[in-house]
Amino acid sequence: MSGPPPPAGWTADEMMTVAAARQLRDGVACFVGIGLPSTAANLARATHAPDLVLVYESGCLGAKPDRLPLSIGDGVLADTADAVVSVPEVFNYWLQPGRIDVGFLGAAQLDRYGNLNTTVVGDDYAAPAVRLPGAGGAPEIAASCREVVVIVRQNPRTFTSRVDFVTSVGYGTGPGDRERLGLRGGGPRLVITDLGVLEPDPVSCELTLTRLHPGVTREQARAATGWELAVAEPLTTNDPPTAHELAVLRALQATAEGSRP
Repeated sequence: MSGPPPPAGWTADEMMTVAAARQLRDGVACFVGIGLPSTAANLARATHAPDLVLVYESGCLGAKPDRLPLSIGDGVLADTADAVVSVPEVFNYWLQPGRIDVGFLGAAQLDRYGNLNTTVVGDDYAAPAVRLPGAGGAPEIAASCREVVVIVRQNPRTFTSRVDFVTSVGYGTGPGDRERLGLRGGGPRLVITDLGVLEPDPVSCELTLTRLHPGVTREQARAATGWELAVAEPLTTNDPPTAHELAVLRALQATAEGSRP
């Protein structure tokens, strides 16, 4: 894992998850990917955003799990949801018309324009070096949500100058591509990593480092990026996790570990 040694009793992954959770506003509808996005979204609902509406691809609207779900098909999502609808309804009625405020995604690769790859690593699609889990609902989430937040660990293998496969479009090759492709949503607003936070430049759409996590330097962030990383001036630092945020996060993670056979 990239990043500095954990200061003050928290890890880089915990800082990343807390920073991501803080970006979710109370009362908004959030389309949640599994893994790190689900952890951060459930942390937000358990702390500052109790009325955050969690929407999962399986058709669970307003899920309120009391533990971290293991997958989008985890029964705890249906058991605690306000409603369970069909997958086509989730996409055709809720997602594609732009009714979801925030899409929360992870990725195996990301490039300077926020394009995401969760399909293959390697140039040969038929015989890749690594075949990843695939698209799922990520392309529609990236295309149609009013804004997208990406949570991903930062290293040169993940932050690559060109993704091997564009599973989910960020800003394509630059300004105007989303409009040309007819994408309804606003695209990536933030990329949150274990080192800091990146935001798209308002003119070029290129991801720019705007905030570091405590204990991280701009040199570390640049060394962990597969392109010449733009850095904002001034470059600010995020607040460290609070004791309450850490306690809730660790309690959530313990529930996931306890649910495994």
